[in-house]
Amino acid sequence: MLRLAKFTLAISAIWLAACAGNPMTVSTNQVVTAPTTDKAQIVFMRSSFLGSAINASLFEVKGDDNDFIGILANGTKVIHEVEPGEHLFMVVSEAADFMNANLEAGKTYYAMVTPRMGAWKARFSFQPIRNGQENQFNLQSKEFENWLNETKLMENSEQSRLWAQGNANSVNKKRTAYLSKWLTKDEAEKARQTLQPEDGR
Repeated sequence: MLRLAKFTLAISAIWLAACAGNPMTVSTNQVVTAPTTDKAQIVFMRSSFLGSAINASLFEVKGDDNDFIGILANGTKVIHEVEPGEHLFMVVSEAADFMNANLEAGKTYYAMVTPRMGAWKARFSFQPIRNGQENQFNLQSKEFENWLNETKLMENSEQSRLWAQGNANSVNKKRTAYLSKWLTKDEAEKARQTLQPEDGR
């Protein structure tokens, strides 16, 4: 009975976490504007029914630090401005996954955060949006315009920053567990999850 009670409690905790509201706040400006000429930016978007009750948290991996970008709920997007050059991004839920990016100044890049089912809840991966029609996720598709227009632009709030602080240890453990798997992927697989300079606009 005790084991059953613990199991039920664990399931309840997972369910409550999954249904928790997004602590981000809706931006007063919903237009994605171009970055300054000396910066680049990435727009991370999420638009999928699968795993819609689960939030995905985004980070930029900088050495030993996990720089918190924001939390993506279904139907939302966030903008992250960076220095031009090479970057590594991480999405965290039940597990962690990664995306490389090589970015040029003055350009805006886009990436979808897509769910895939894990053991208890949805896991997430990045899908770089290409500047070319040969890829499923591309800037020229009608789907891209829908993703861009139908997602709400969100910003961090005090609540989302507090969430990031309170979950820092858990996030770091998942980074440690999954980054080694990412680093051992073959180069072709890594390339599929890399934003290239020409993908910006």
